[in-house]
Amino acid sequence: MRAGPLAVAALLGLNGCSLAPHYKRPSTPTPADAYKEAGEWKVATPADSAPRGPWWSVFQEPELDRLEAEVTNANQSLRAALAQLEQARAQTRIARSNYFPTLDAGVSANRERVSINSPSYVAGKSATSNLYTLGGNLSYEADVFGRVRNTVANARYSEQATVGDVATMDLALHAELATDYYTLRGLDVEQKLLDQTVVDYARALTLTLNLYKGGASPLSDVQQAQAQLETARTQAEDNRLRRAQTEHAIAVLVGREASTFSLAPHPADKLPQLPAIDPGLPSELLERRPDVAAAERRVAAANANIGVARAAYFPIFNLFGSAGVQSTATSNWLTAPSQFWSIGPQAVLTLFDGGLHRAQSAAAHAAYDQQVANYRETVLTAYQDVEDNLAALRQLQLESVSEAAAVKATQGALDQANLRYKGGIVTYLEVVSTENAALAARLTAVDIEIRRADSTILLIRALGGDWEKPTIAAAPAPPAPPANPPG
Repeated sequence: MRAGPLAVAALLGLNGCSLAPHYKRPSTPTPADAYKEAGEWKVATPADSAPRGPWWSVFQEPELDRLEAEVTNANQSLRAALAQLEQARAQTRIARSNYFPTLDAGVSANRERVSINSPSYVAGKSATSNLYTLGGNLSYEADVFGRVRNTVANARYSEQATVGDVATMDLALHAELATDYYTLRGLDVEQKLLDQTVVDYARALTLTLNLYKGGASPLSDVQQAQAQLETARTQAEDNRLRRAQTEHAIAVLVGREASTFSLAPHPADKLPQLPAIDPGLPSELLERRPDVAAAERRVAAANANIGVARAAYFPIFNLFGSAGVQSTATSNWLTAPSQFWSIGPQAVLTLFDGGLHRAQSAAAHAAYDQQVANYRETVLTAYQDVEDNLAALRQLQLESVSEAAAVKATQGALDQANLRYKGGIVTYLEVVSTENAALAARLTAVDIEIRRADSTILLIRALGGDWEKPTIAAAPAPPAPPANPPG
């Protein structure tokens, strides 16, 4: 009678070791001193949980702020990602439920007839009888080798990785909206330029037609002016198409129907002044990028899964118990003599599985190696993103200066060509050529400004959304699985 309770107590006290390898964040290649394009170096302090927004407010665009708020509240891709996060959290709770016993209860009433030729039949008694049962069953797995703890750790780390995925998508969507917004504003500037060009070319066509009628200009000049005007009209209409498609893309980002969404054109002659972005220190990049944090958490999850695979080589210890009342008649069903109970431990060890456990262990180790490689690749890509956009901003600034000079030069050449044409010194072909060059230079200048805006936004995204030093304490590393399950 003492053996049962002693066995139960011993089994409950077996929760102890974990077979998962000791986890250490994988080493990653880092710049030797600083960013190639800018920055200094310091020792990294984990802070991937630092807040990243609203980073777009630095652009000081009220309309952009309003649209960014709509992305947070209405974007369907972000809602889907948040739903996936809820699934990951539920999976963690599912895994944690294995820390506790499972208890179920049931009631049944059966009428049965046994064969009179069966060994259990007693001569002289009725072959038909009733059986009423009310009872409960308890089962509990003692986590001796850490299978449950490592399963929970795997689920928890996967949940944390999903948090990083949501933050990455949130950052990407807000950056995409800001990029589309500045593209739209750049197209507005180009549209104003093209519309004015169409007006100027129409005026030039009228002048050339009058000169032709007066015998001062050949028919070819009229045809060239007509062709130039129609080409400009085509460019203007194509620009309207690009603007409409960009507007539709913004509508989807903010969760609105494209057919009911519109943004009024801005009358400005150029894009607003862009803020200067300090990239900070290279080590801070790994602290802020949510995709890097998510990749690292997946390495930790894969490491925990190795412990699950290793535990399969060892016995599984379970505790089973049942209790209730059972009788063949309802009159004495719920009385003390009808009680029954049983309790006892059980150990199960797989002796032969055809190499199943070895293959599962090999798969777990391979999955860990894969996640380590993915993590290191994510880090390399993060540094590349910053370097790319730092280089782009520097080069586009130089291009902006040289293109401004080109705009000035082509405008001067156009003024001279018009004077020479009106004086009868040159043909209209020279005017057409210089006008086309002047228009191309202006459009290129606007395009460079759009690309500068895009690179600024992409640099902010590459830096994790918040390029300033975090103002909150560094987030501690996730705790290791407990030595014993709670409760």
